[in-house]
Amino acid sequence: MPIVYKTYLFAAVILFYSCGQNNTLQENYIPKDNEPAVKPIIVDDRQPKVTINTGTTKPAELIAYAKTLIGIPYKYGSLKPDEGFDCSGFITYVFNHFNIAVPRSSVDFTYVNQEISISQAKPGDLILFTGTDSTKRVVGHMGILTQTGAEPIFIHSTSGKANGVTETPLNSYYQGRYVKTLRIFKKDY
Repeated sequence: MPIVYKTYLFAAVILFYSCGQNNTLQENYIPKDNEPAVKPIIVDDRQPKVTINTGTTKPAELIAYAKTLIGIPYKYGSLKPDEGFDCSGFITYVFNHFNIAVPRSSVDFTYVNQEISISQAKPGDLILFTGTDSTKRVVGHMGILTQTGAEPIFIHSTSGKANGVTETPLNSYYQGRYVKTLRIFKKDY
């Protein structure tokens, strides 16, 4: 298989799993002639953990900037504010504004260090969810916690009713999709 084809196939798989509605596979998919069957990404705890260096950026600065993007529409696979964001595109855009490198797809955040319980969460922590099919326990959506405590709220780009960047409470729908919370900022400012 030529390297270019492998690269496109890999990119297609990453986009397929990155966010939103398109994160499920047909279990009995039969590939066309010479087309490889796409297999689901399995979380492997043996994968090396990824650490995100936030430098001197404060969680409050990141959240304030993220809130300036509220209302930008949802667009699958995009991280361009003039076109719209998918969930990981929104996260990437916000962190890159502060020169903080992060994984591009939501599933790649599975391997980020410092998982914490939601009860320990602070504003600026990341919250990870399954895709819309919560029976597939693979990360497919994410947001940034803006409020914690008894009623957590997170900012994200959703393909749902709000159809774009919005703040959402951690309601029963998202609780059913909840995977984990990540501490990105190592210091309290």
